[in-house]
Amino acid sequence: MLRLPYSWTHSLGPILVCVIAIMLFIAEPTSSMWLAYDRSAIEQGEWWRILSGNFLHTNLNHLLLNLAAVALLWTLHGQYYHTGQYLCMLVIFSVGVSIGIYTFDPQLQWYVGLSGILHGAFVWGAYQDIKYGIFSGWILMVGAWAKIANEQIAGPSGSIAQLIDANVAIDAHLFGAFCGLLMIICALIWQQKKG
Repeated sequence: MLRLPYSWTHSLGPILVCVIAIMLFIAEPTSSMWLAYDRSAIEQGEWWRILSGNFLHTNLNHLLLNLAAVALLWTLHGQYYHTGQYLCMLVIFSVGVSIGIYTFDPQLQWYVGLSGILHGAFVWGAYQDIKYGIFSGWILMVGAWAKIANEQIAGPSGSIAQLIDANVAIDAHLFGAFCGLLMIICALIWQQKKG
């Protein structure tokens, strides 16, 4: 039987992320004008866009897809979430995804969406399952990297691009997953130093 992590400790972080994304969507188009990842604006000193752009969306379909992904990840891995750690992790992933795009994908001038940081959270959650001996964590980890490899080889899904009315930023998924992997490596190093 599925046991959902209802406690505030496990739920408040995802709820806050959803509320922020919804509020920013309601504030469109002003929120995108001031907060979207925009390479030229970042180059002119608007550094907050490195963080804020990840919480904006192109349309209602895009928002609903990402909110559904937040809910799905909560059902899969919410028992590992603690509000402060969860929000800190998403901030780190947001910065990592945006810096990855800025550094390694210079043709991408404008970006919005939670999907990059959610790929990082997915990889981190799969690792937590593995750490606690849950075999499905291995399946999730392999599946995540297989999806990312497929996107890098075959390109983005045309149907998703049509649904969200924008190009799918597959490199954001890659950079998010790498952020999750880097967090795993840091956790393993920290654990080894501690004990």
